[in-house]
Amino acid sequence: MIHNRVEWQDRFNIGVDFIDREHRKLFSIVNKLFAYDGNDSKSQWAYQEGIKFFKGHAMKHFAEEEVYMASINYEGYDRHRHLHDTFRRKTLPEIEKELAESYYSEEAVKHFLGVCAGWLIGHTLTEDRAIVGQVESKWENLLPFEKQEAMKKFIIGQLREMFELDARVISESYGGEKFGKGFYYRLMYGTEKGERWEFFLVFEEQLIVNTIGKMIGSETRGVDVMMMNATRYTARQFVDRVKEHFPFASQFDVLDENLLNYDQFERAFAKRDSQCSLLFNTGEGYFAFCVSAPHLLTEEVTLPVEGTGAASIRAENAMEEIKKYLETQDMAEKKKILVVDDSLVMQQAMKELLGKDYAVALAKSGVAAIRSMTLDKPDLVLLDYEMPVCDGKQVLEMIRAEEELADTPVIFLTSRTDRESVRKVVDLKPAGYLPKSLKSEEIKQNIKAYFEKAAR
Repeated sequence: MIHNRVEWQDRFNIGVDFIDREHRKLFSIVNKLFAYDGNDSKSQWAYQEGIKFFKGHAMKHFAEEEVYMASINYEGYDRHRHLHDTFRRKTLPEIEKELAESYYSEEAVKHFLGVCAGWLIGHTLTEDRAIVGQVESKWENLLPFEKQEAMKKFIIGQLREMFELDARVISESYGGEKFGKGFYYRLMYGTEKGERWEFFLVFEEQLIVNTIGKMIGSETRGVDVMMMNATRYTARQFVDRVKEHFPFASQFDVLDENLLNYDQFERAFAKRDSQCSLLFNTGEGYFAFCVSAPHLLTEEVTLPVEGTGAASIRAENAMEEIKKYLETQDMAEKKKILVVDDSLVMQQAMKELLGKDYAVALAKSGVAAIRSMTLDKPDLVLLDYEMPVCDGKQVLEMIRAEEELADTPVIFLTSRTDRESVRKVVDLKPAGYLPKSLKSEEIKQNIKAYFEKAAR
């Protein structure tokens, strides 16, 4: 998912024309839903009609795909159909119910789009490609039905007991979809025999604020260091209660504990075959509970210890790492702007002007800009026209020549706004021109207006 849209890629094609065609249509419908803006009655009607359209196409697609799987005697047919059934009979009705109950609130729409877009991408990339043998199914090693049901009931019971929440299951095959602003917690256990047991708990921000925040008497609207530390202890307690239900649990000791950003969580989650992966609507926010534990199914050890790129949390560094984590999370929510200018004075001036509202990165040359963009693609580039060695036009040519970067919006922030300079770069499709002579507040307002227009 790229910000507020889902991007169709050639790797999603499975080589079956009618299936690929329907996938592209579903992606297109979700993108149109992402494009709607506002909470007025007109927007609510647009969401209702768009969601109805998405649901109709999804149901049609599932039916056609199931007929195709049966016609080729696909051995994963039962598992694949069960995933379809879960989505159409549980996931969609639950998130539709939340939309109706909240009168299509911004939060409920965000949940719907996050879950549907994430499910669509994940299902297309794994289960649909598995039909034609391009990849292996991600859900081959789930716990047996009876154990899954027992786990669901236990988690719902714990949410009621610990937080007085009446949770509903949204999905029994949560694939790592991003729903709103989330906090991702990971615990890894191990034994001397090399067995591994890994837990991922995902808390939506409002869930933490509305439960743990109230429990510790916090009056802040967002998650702070004390609240996050309390969440960490609560998550440990939650996992310990789960472990108590397994007679062999005493053999497992904690190997690693991390707070992950979404990218780290997504990478770690993708490497795991989950034995249980559940998504809940608690009424106060979304909560996901995921377990990777091959020893629950077999005596073979198949889950190695792998790093996530996140710092290990220990008693002596917990508060410092939590503070760093929350600062990183705040930056991740902001739009990213890359300022490319050979003047250090101009770089710092723009960072001071925009740093409160945007995640600002700096580059003093075209080469540095390309390197920075490759590592972390920005939402917008502010580019000086007059630079030594490689001027603004040449930098923009390099950006447009790189396939992964070509669609990046670029606004010239420059003293060169004469007609000839503008004419030279018009074919490279810059998103605009801002004279450096503008007042600071005018530059800021122009950038804000650009993002508002892009969102619409």
